[in-house]
Amino acid sequence: MLSSNSQTLNVRALAETAIAAALCMALSFIPTQIGWFEISLGMIVLTIFSLRRGLVLGLSAGLIWGLLHFILGKVYFLSVPQVLIEYVLAFTAGGIAGVFKPWVKSTSVGLIVVSAFAASIFRYFFHFIAGVIFWSDYAWKGWGAVAYSLVINGTSGLLTAIVSAIIAVFVIKAYPKILNP
Repeated sequence: MLSSNSQTLNVRALAETAIAAALCMALSFIPTQIGWFEISLGMIVLTIFSLRRGLVLGLSAGLIWGLLHFILGKVYFLSVPQVLIEYVLAFTAGGIAGVFKPWVKSTSVGLIVVSAFAASIFRYFFHFIAGVIFWSDYAWKGWGAVAYSLVINGTSGLLTAIVSAIIAVFVIKAYPKILNP
């Protein structure tokens, strides 16, 4: 039987997970496209939340964020496998920053940056795979599927990682207690 404190902690953790996913989704509505590239502002929240709550809840928040795209009609649908890769696997993978939770403190600038980059790399790896398999028809003339997907998804992932790392460092430095659940 769970104690009252344990139940309160679990309910709070689940509520924070849902709120983090909702904030990620809300930030997805802010236009951040630069030509063919897009910065995913929701990764800022997912990175900070994953560092606060750890791997399992970070992955869960990422999964919920991906599923919210379906509810809000923000899905680019080509096929079921494409949707599973880009909205289930990719967004879930963004929570990988939670792996660093045991070692990250508010003074761990390097680890905060590494966690933001890891989260973006893992997420955009799946977008890259989907780009090669499903979006190659959109490749620029003379470009192969791999090169096209690497440029589009690699640039978007890199820009997202840089923005996420910078803002996560500033937020955690300004509010160090954000890492304490």
